[in-house]
Amino acid sequence: MAMTPRKRARLSRGIQYAVLAVAVVLAAAFADWPTLVEDFFNPSIVVQLIPELFTIALKNTVIYTACAFTFGLLLGLVLALMRLSSVGPYRWFATVFIEVFRGLPALLVFIGFRFGVPTAFPGYAMPGGILGTVTVALGLVGAAYMAETIRAGIQAVPKGQFEAARSLGMTHTRAMVSVVIPQAFRIILPPLTNELILLTKDSSLVYVLGLTIDEYELTSFGRDALAELVNVTPLIAIGVAYLMITVPLSIVVRRMEARSARAR
Repeated sequence: MAMTPRKRARLSRGIQYAVLAVAVVLAAAFADWPTLVEDFFNPSIVVQLIPELFTIALKNTVIYTACAFTFGLLLGLVLALMRLSSVGPYRWFATVFIEVFRGLPALLVFIGFRFGVPTAFPGYAMPGGILGTVTVALGLVGAAYMAETIRAGIQAVPKGQFEAARSLGMTHTRAMVSVVIPQAFRIILPPLTNELILLTKDSSLVYVLGLTIDEYELTSFGRDALAELVNVTPLIAIGVAYLMITVPLSIVVRRMEARSARAR
């Protein structure tokens, strides 16, 4: 007798679970656990790393990301409004900026600001040192992406909202600032939070700037510890530290998306 679709689906799931269980058992049986613990999860090395991991590397990663995101968000808002402007040169400038910085690798932007700017402008130093360079370089890349997100959010606000504000006597600028932009940001909060996660990971490119120990972020700290200790445990530690930042943000994004879906 032919199997019903439900029974076939149940059999398929059972086979998949069985294959997964066999794979896990085989991996556990053949793995060299003492070597894995020694080279990947060495407790003594973790204890040795923890103070500087949190007081220097993790702290700097958060600071670099927060500064770049703030700068990028403000610049992205300006670029989004320029893209929507009725003034042609504003639209052209914003379009060129967005296409250039979305098309360039973030690593190239970092290198350009670290070595290209001093060459083009001898004697000029970026205000704020490494933090200023990271804020501008990473912020420009983030602004290019956030500008398009913000523009889409503004265009998603019903035109009636803007027209109603204008009918109440508000100027164009006041209507945008007080009515349209706040509603747009409620719409685009999830993608903006995703951009924050991406900037957190892109902050790992700061190593190309040449950092002192006090300026290390997570990846620079992990590379230095890996070379010094000849052990993979530091990479596992900084991976966990990155997840401590990105996983809560991902949870926030999912909850905001679920709330938005329920509202719709």
